[in-house]
Amino acid sequence: MSPAAAVITVSDRSARGERADTSGPIGVAALRAAGFDCDDAIIIPDGADEVERALRETLQRGIRLIVTTGGTGIGPRDRTPEGTARVLDRELPGIAEELRRRGAAEKPAALLSRGLAGVTGNALIVNLPGSTAAVTDGIRLVLEIAHHALGQLEGEDHR
Repeated sequence: MSPAAAVITVSDRSARGERADTSGPIGVAALRAAGFDCDDAIIIPDGADEVERALRETLQRGIRLIVTTGGTGIGPRDRTPEGTARVLDRELPGIAEELRRRGAAEKPAALLSRGLAGVTGNALIVNLPGSTAAVTDGIRLVLEIAHHALGQLEGEDHR
């Protein structure tokens, strides 16, 4: 059985139907291609409370890998990291640092991302910025470590 994954797009405009979600489908397609069982992206408005609620609801469905897109910057409503922090048991700062490092090699503004990564229970959660380029690049890193991280959360030996 394939591990279950989910993508949550955090965007006021997409949640209101004013703009199509272009980032979420990129993450979904990559996860599916890597063998994860993944429904279409969930779209929610910006805000820490909304992010926390969506993460908790997704975790209750038994999802093992959750990738968020959007809300990681410094805009007035960018609160994805704050909502995520409320759910995480342990942060994995190396993932977030590597996402910023790789992103900044292409675009220095990537350093403005405040995204988090970490675990709660037996699930891995990673915040990606909302741009299509950031998701395209960031999902590669997520997929490089996801199976190993999920195995570790189940008590598997190091590979």
